[in-house]
Amino acid sequence: QNSGPSLFDAPATADAPATIASIGRDPNPNYLAITTAAQLKALVSELQTAAIIAIDTETTGLSPLECKLCGVSISIRAGHGYYIPVRSPDSSAHLSEQTVLDALRPILEDPSRRKCGHNLKYDLLVLRAAGVMLRGIAFDSMVSSYIIDASRSSHSLDALALALLAHANISISALIGSGPHQRTFDTVPLDAATQYAAEDADVALRLREVMYPQLEQMGLLSLFDDVEMPLVTVLAELEFNGIICEPAELDRQRDRLARKIVELRDQIDDAAMGSLGRTFNPDSPKQLAAALFGKTNAQEPGLGIKSIKRTQTGYSTDVEVLERLAADPAVTTPIPALIVDYRQLTKLVSTYLVALKDAINPSTQRIHASFNQTVAVTGRLASSDPNLQNIPIRSEVGREIRRAFVAAPGCVFVAADYSQIELRLLAHLSRDPALIEAFDQDQDIHTAVAAQINGVPLDKVTKDMRSGAKMVNFGIVYGITAFGLGRRLKIETKAADLIITNYKKRFAGITTFLQECVQQAQTSGYVETILKRRRPIPDIDSTIPARRAFAERTAINSVVQGSAADLIKLAMVKLYALTQGPSLAGAKMLLQIHDELVFESPVAQAEAARAIIVHEMESALSLTVPLKADSSIAQCWFDGK
Repeated sequence: QNSGPSLFDAPATADAPATIASIGRDPNPNYLAITTAAQLKALVSELQTAAIIAIDTETTGLSPLECKLCGVSISIRAGHGYYIPVRSPDSSAHLSEQTVLDALRPILEDPSRRKCGHNLKYDLLVLRAAGVMLRGIAFDSMVSSYIIDASRSSHSLDALALALLAHANISISALIGSGPHQRTFDTVPLDAATQYAAEDADVALRLREVMYPQLEQMGLLSLFDDVEMPLVTVLAELEFNGIICEPAELDRQRDRLARKIVELRDQIDDAAMGSLGRTFNPDSPKQLAAALFGKTNAQEPGLGIKSIKRTQTGYSTDVEVLERLAADPAVTTPIPALIVDYRQLTKLVSTYLVALKDAINPSTQRIHASFNQTVAVTGRLASSDPNLQNIPIRSEVGREIRRAFVAAPGCVFVAADYSQIELRLLAHLSRDPALIEAFDQDQDIHTAVAAQINGVPLDKVTKDMRSGAKMVNFGIVYGITAFGLGRRLKIETKAADLIITNYKKRFAGITTFLQECVQQAQTSGYVETILKRRRPIPDIDSTIPARRAFAERTAINSVVQGSAADLIKLAMVKLYALTQGPSLAGAKMLLQIHDELVFESPVAQAEAARAIIVHEMESALSLTVPLKADSSIAQCWFDGK
């Protein structure tokens, strides 16, 4: 098995050192604090001739839009670094923030001055909040690490310095402590702050020297330079813009759900008293398991229902188990169905309605969620603080949460969502003629597939046929089994197996493609997306069948889902560029939710913006089947779909 170049391989190119040891820590690093106007002027003059500038910021906290700038670090050659403090224990010992930023602004805002760093999205946001637009971002070692090997346990600066430079960075906890006694960076003595901060910039510069040639060697420069690096600025824009969230609407929904939760608790208690002669705590999985599966003659009697799934500690009461019990005509108690509803509502209140209100920035009345580029191994973006991608939309009560998200006065949301993007990519990647034809003719894809696998005309496809086809369509790249399909469709495993067999027979190109994904993983140790994004598949040759089967499913899923990630990232980069010019001026990109982009646009420009957004999304990549984006215009996010 050849897994290709490893992140730990020393790149053997003329542009990079041949061994890690040769670029290890300089025993006498030259780290200086810039504290006078003369020093700052000399540094700016030096920066004007630098080939590339490594930059880092130090702040009073972790939230880039709320913390204060403590200083800026810069390095332009290995072993050297500068720290320009603006906040410290002694403000008289250095220049003011305004003086420093005014001097650095021409360099930092010049797109022709190439910048590198680590997690530059953070620095970009910190500087933007301080009034400086960082431009010319050319290299980010965190993003580079992710592109080279998305499965790395950590893409942090400290981890990369240790792995690639054999260098142990100064620990931030050594300077500010941790836990309840943690200090802020502006309390750190200037000498110690300088060594720590300048080292970060120096290490970021040296990581680029190691990693850029490796990206080139692995054939990943196009993905890195054309998609992932421009995306850093795009994601910073999303985070800076945020989205208005109305706390009054969240409170209204919370009160309404709280009343429903009380009603459900009463119904659960009544059902328990009627069948058990006792109540139990519906928030306790252990008590629920005892109530459902415990013996009827136990001291705390149970209903004696036969358990479906066990855990290490007892009987499982997860949502799958409860839904199967609720659907089983032999189970007459309403408790499982009531618990499913109860859990859904309590989760909506605690996880979303409360958390979203806490996340509203008091200054902007907007939620500024983070969009993380280096988390999901498939290439997908991840959202956090709060996770807006997880707001439930399958249930009506979950979708209601979107009512709290509204456009600014005089504006509307323009949203566009890729239609069945993974299936369209599957058609393109598999080159399957039947699937391609269905998309070319703009047929209802699930009905078209149902007609094929059942051998009937389109107008003879029943609801059950379409449901089966839909489940296989969405499950095929996840390695759906006859047992799993049967459980979802509530049919016998034998009948489900026939559906899958007929599917694979009718769409032979898909079966071949799935085999090709597994073969690539076996041959190369990784699979590639449409833009050559790699994902290592380490267990593809495992002697343990369950691990090997999971690796095969992962290989297939990574190609399709990763290609979908490539596509929407490409669209985001192109659309962001248009928002900076005349064609989409006034429109702001606010959110990326899976395959959906949400913009805020002045009402008068909304229709024109919609046309441009849809066009760019549908032409982001040229596939053998047409791309389709459904769009909407609404003042409230809920009304957009």
